[in-house]
Amino acid sequence: MTWDKTLEELTLPNLLYQPQEKVRALQDRLLREQIEVCYRAHPFYEKLMKREGLEPRHIQTTDDLVRLPPTTKQDFLADPEAFRMRGDIFPPEVTTLWKVVYTTGTTTGRPAPIYVCAFDYYAYLYGAARRAELIDIRDTDVIANLFPLTPFPMGAFSRATDEAAAVGASIAFAHTGRPDSPFPVHHTVDEAVRLVERHRATLIWGVAGFVRRVLVRAEEMGADFSRLRMAMITGEASSKAMRADMRRRMARLGAKEPKVANRYGSTEQGSSMVECVEGAGFHSLAPDQVFHEVFDPATSKRLGDGDTGMLAFTHLIRRGTTFLRYAMGDMVTFTTATCPHCGRTSPRVTSQPVRSGDILKIKGTLVNIQALKEQLEHMPTIDEYQIVVRPQDPADPFSMDELLVRLAARPEHQAALAEAVVAETARTAHVRPRIAFVEKNEIFDPTIASKPRRVIDERPRRD
Repeated sequence: MTWDKTLEELTLPNLLYQPQEKVRALQDRLLREQIEVCYRAHPFYEKLMKREGLEPRHIQTTDDLVRLPPTTKQDFLADPEAFRMRGDIFPPEVTTLWKVVYTTGTTTGRPAPIYVCAFDYYAYLYGAARRAELIDIRDTDVIANLFPLTPFPMGAFSRATDEAAAVGASIAFAHTGRPDSPFPVHHTVDEAVRLVERHRATLIWGVAGFVRRVLVRAEEMGADFSRLRMAMITGEASSKAMRADMRRRMARLGAKEPKVANRYGSTEQGSSMVECVEGAGFHSLAPDQVFHEVFDPATSKRLGDGDTGMLAFTHLIRRGTTFLRYAMGDMVTFTTATCPHCGRTSPRVTSQPVRSGDILKIKGTLVNIQALKEQLEHMPTIDEYQIVVRPQDPADPFSMDELLVRLAARPEHQAALAEAVVAETARTAHVRPRIAFVEKNEIFDPTIASKPRRVIDERPRRD
C-alpha cells in the first residue's frame, strides 16, 4: 500500500489482450487490498461492512463483491465526504490532493466533490494513454474542448486536459456555457465554431448534443472544418442515427473520412468505456483499475452475459474518492466474450445504455422513450427536439396525460416534419403527440445548460 509499488504489481503487459483468467486473478488481488484499505480508511464502506457483518476476509475475490449491497448515487450525494479515504495509512505522495472535480449536485444544491489524489491522477494518465490507442488520439492532434466552463470543475472539462497531456496532443478551450460570472470569460456557440476553424482542430470533444449543435451552426456559418477528422462525444446517449447525422455534417464542412468516437463513463468512475468500431460495444479499457458488473436492481444479484441489468463498477486501486459496487443508473447488457472486431478480451457493454427512467407510463401504456428518441434522431431536418409528458389540463389533478414533442426546424420543413413525427410517434410509442415548433435555444440553450434535456416529465407526483 505504498507509492513504491511497481507497475508489474498493478497491471499486466498487453492487458487488454490477456486471457480473462489472468485478468480476473489480477483484479482479485487488487480488490483484496482495496477492501482492506476501505475497511480501515473509508468512512462509508467501513460503516457499511460492519453493518452487514462483513470483514475483509469475507471479500477475497470479485465474486464475493455480491455480499455488499450496491451503492447508489443517493448514498453518495447524501454525504460525499464519507466516500473520501481518510487516515495516515498511505505516504503523503499518494494522498496529496491533485485536484477536485464535481458531479451532480447534492440535495442542498451544492455539487458533489470527487477528490483526486496524486496516485489517482497518475493512474488516470496511464489509463488515458491506453485509451488513446483505441480511440486514435495522436500527439499531432489539436483538440477543441467543447465542454462548458461551469462554476465548478466539471469532470469531463478537467479530464480533457489530462487526456491531451497523456499523449502530448494540443488542446484549445472554447469556454462555452452559462455566463453567470462577473468576469467576461465565456464564449458563444459562434465563437466556438470560429475557434475550431482558427486552430484548425483535428478533433472536437464535448457533450453529444452540444457537439452536434456546433456542427449545425458551423454549416449555417459556412465554416471550414477541413482539418477535422474526429468528433468525440460523451455525457448523454447518442443513437446510431444521430452519429450518422454528425458524420454527414462533418463531411459537408470539409472533413475527410470523418469519425465519431462514442464514449461512455461517469465522473465518479473516473475512466471511459469506448467502442473500437461502431456497434461493437463499449470496452472496459482499465480492468486493472475498475471492475464492472451488471446486477438485477430488484434483487442486487449479479447477472450473466447477455442479461439486461444495472451497470455497476468497483474501484480497484483508487486512493481518493472511492466507490465499491456503485450503480451507474443505466440499464445495459454486458459480455465478457472476446471482441470479434479487435480481439480485446476486456468486458464490453453491448447495448446503448438506457437510463432507468427512460421507460415511462403514458395514458396507461409503457413507452420506451429511448426508442422514440432514436426515431426522432433519424429525421435529418430536425435541429433540436424535446419530449414532454404533462397533464392535458394542469389545473385538473386527475387529468389525462399528454405527450408533447417540441421541435426546432427551418420553416420550409415544418409541415412535412410535423406529419412525420406524429406518425412515427404513434407507431413507436402508441401515443398520438401534440407538436410545437420553437427556436433551438428554447429547447437547448448552451449558455444555460451543459447538455440538452431530451425528456421532461411535468406530471405531478401521485402518491
